[in-house]
Amino acid sequence: MILQGNIVDIQNKRIFKGEITFKDGKVSAIIEKAHEFETYILPGFVDAHIHIESSMLVPSEFARLAVTHGTVATVSDPHEIANVLGVKGVEFMIENGKKVPFKFNFGAPSCVPATTFESTGAVIDSDGIKSLLENADIKYLAEMMNYPGVLFDDAEVMKKIALAKHYNKPVDGHAPGLQGDAISKYINAGITTDHECFTHNEALEKLQKGMKILIREGSAAKNFEALIGLASEYFENMMFCSDDKHPDDLIISHINSLCARAVTKGIDVFKVLQMACINPVKHYNLDVGLLQIGDAADCIVVNDLINFKTLQTYVDGELVFDNGQSLIKPVSFENLNNFNCDKKEILDFKVASSAKKIRVIEALEGQLVTNELIENALIVDGNIVSNTAKDILKMTVVNRYKNEKPAIAFIKNFGLKEGAIASSVGHDSHNIIAVGVSDEAISKAVNLIIENKGGICAISNTEEKIVPLSVAGIMSDQCGETIGKQYAELDKIAKQLGSKLHAPYMTLSFMALLVIPSLKLSDKGLFNGTDFKFTALTIDN
Repeated sequence: MILQGNIVDIQNKRIFKGEITFKDGKVSAIIEKAHEFETYILPGFVDAHIHIESSMLVPSEFARLAVTHGTVATVSDPHEIANVLGVKGVEFMIENGKKVPFKFNFGAPSCVPATTFESTGAVIDSDGIKSLLENADIKYLAEMMNYPGVLFDDAEVMKKIALAKHYNKPVDGHAPGLQGDAISKYINAGITTDHECFTHNEALEKLQKGMKILIREGSAAKNFEALIGLASEYFENMMFCSDDKHPDDLIISHINSLCARAVTKGIDVFKVLQMACINPVKHYNLDVGLLQIGDAADCIVVNDLINFKTLQTYVDGELVFDNGQSLIKPVSFENLNNFNCDKKEILDFKVASSAKKIRVIEALEGQLVTNELIENALIVDGNIVSNTAKDILKMTVVNRYKNEKPAIAFIKNFGLKEGAIASSVGHDSHNIIAVGVSDEAISKAVNLIIENKGGICAISNTEEKIVPLSVAGIMSDQCGETIGKQYAELDKIAKQLGSKLHAPYMTLSFMALLVIPSLKLSDKGLFNGTDFKFTALTIDN
């Protein structure tokens, strides 16, 4: 097969007119031509860090959407499904991904569970990590979220890192806000990347100390604007990633949109494309072609180097997207799940107290970090209740793996004036998480999730709507277009209920992620992520 156009040679920083010959899935020849061409041929985009599960799609369905935006590969941490199903869940992701022409590169989840302060469906210890790293399909040790374990030389944590070094596989980092001597020790342990930087200065220090920094722009966490200014100087050690991408957003764009935004900022196009196409392949030693003779024929055709609108996508020489249509076909697979709790009563969500003050989680738009607020408690009939007038709403995390009493907290900035929303996508243990204006609404939402053994839902005064997630309680068995449309409808309902957040369900899903400061809620109670210990909901009068 022969492909003609303006060829973008990113590594040699040149664009020339020519034709590329594919043979047996490889680039067999590249010849310069004198013809004029309107389109550009370049290596495919790589998402340098993503949890496929957060798209609510199995890998094969994720691929069907991703190729429409010129993405040919991902560096994927399967720790979401691993927290539900352990190594079996990781194996499911690998095998499902192999059924389609797309290059998934999975890591060994380093923190299952993420902490000991929550209930999870599985544990992967250092022996489990060893078995995974021995697998050629596992490319790296996935994000080491237990940064306190690194800083305090936890034996099990250090053993996992040592195993990755033994198998010559990179170790991904996760160190939000870590600076000074602490980040130096974290890096010196052998951890090579971080995707959690949310300020320019934090990322700059990590870059100067030898880390590779991923600019994250997902459905909830958005750090592009804060970090992109570093790209002109540090592009050789930076990459683009989504981390978490909901299906409605994936339908619209992927890494291509970050390239377009970066070019608009005045960053040299070769620097942008090195971050989007070259650096992930080099850092993780991926089997992804870079448009050199002998490489795998992984490339895309775009209309220009400004908007990066994808016209065609090729993986191993196979045309997988053309003329507005994904050519990847849906595949069949077996549903796996782990859901073992009974429905709850309204009384389970009551908080009997006479305390005048409570700790409140402040959710922040576009961030995974939260603040801790001290607010007045609203007490009705001896119980602390949601205060919609001040946007302080009751939140719960319910253990979905066994019957336990729900944990309760209060949260600000969800803005609901009616009903409740709930989800079994609750990073990273994926217990049920819900927020609402009343105990009754919260109970209804939680029970709707339990009845369906997973999903995301909204409860109003007049209707109940759920998108079931039958695969591990975190992914759908439906096609990407269907789940994207259904999710968008739920998102619209949440906003009709009063939420002003850009992505209320994605934001909600991170309110149980204890390894991100400062105040979060696990199924075991309110947790201070800065001090890394539980804290009281109420404050003594």
